[in-house]
This record gives sequence, C-alpha cells and structure tokens, in this order.
Amino acid sequence: MAGNHTIMSETYTNEIDCATTTAGEYPQTLQVRAHTLHADVGPEAGSADSAPSPHDYFDAALASCKALTATWYAKRHDIPLERVATRVERDSHEERLGKYHLRVHLDFQGPLTDAQRETLRQVAAKCPIHKLMTQVTIDIETVA
Repeated sequence: MAGNHTIMSETYTNEIDCATTTAGEYPQTLQVRAHTLHADVGPEAGSADSAPSPHDYFDAALASCKALTATWYAKRHDIPLERVATRVERDSHEERLGKYHLRVHLDFQGPLTDAQRETLRQVAAKCPIHKLMTQVTIDIETVA
C-alpha cells in the first residue's frame, strides 16, 4: 500500500490493503493475502457499479460463512451434504436509523433427511460471521 504504513501490531492477525484503482475515480482494489478483489459504488453514488459495494461484501460475508459452516459441520458428522446455496436479501432503508435487516435463504442439496436439514440450518444460524454481526462489540480505530 502506498504512503506511510505502520507495521501491524502483534495482536492483529489479518491485514487487508485497499487503494483507489484509478486516480479521481471510485473503484478500489483490495488485496487479501494472495487474493485481489475490487469494490465500487453504483450509479446513484456517481460510479459505474463495476464491482460489489462494501455493503455487498458485508452481506456476502454472511452468505459464505453460513455455507462454509454448514459444509464444515456436515463433513465432520458424515452428513451427505453435496452443495449449499445461500441467498441474502437486504433491507437497508432504515440503516441511518440504526436498522439493517438481512434475510438468508439456505438450500441444502444432497440425500438429506429432514432432521439433517434442520441440524444444518441450526448450525448455519450460529456461523461466526452471524455472531460477529449480532453479538460482538466491534471497535474500529481509524488512523491517517
């Protein structure tokens, strides 16, 4: 990352770098370990919607965590889960009032019993990102 960069404290375990892709434009390029991602905003904010928005990444974190948690559990408990599909629906019209509503649809595929599907639903409901979004106090320090 360009500019002054302080070495990460021993207590931080992950680092994500983000920089403007083209001077004067909205799109951002993010580096997460060996992965490159992109972020942008939509036309309503003055850009071209060339990549997911930060809100999209927030919601996608929940979708992927629920799928990965269900997969992890199924593998460890010999549940014949073949695939997981998730869809997150966002209602953010009251975000500025402190309310951000997400509805997550889960689709567990494979030769599963009703009991196994319910167990996977319960496990997915407890995924780490769900807990992080709803039960943890997050402190953010912004430095320049």
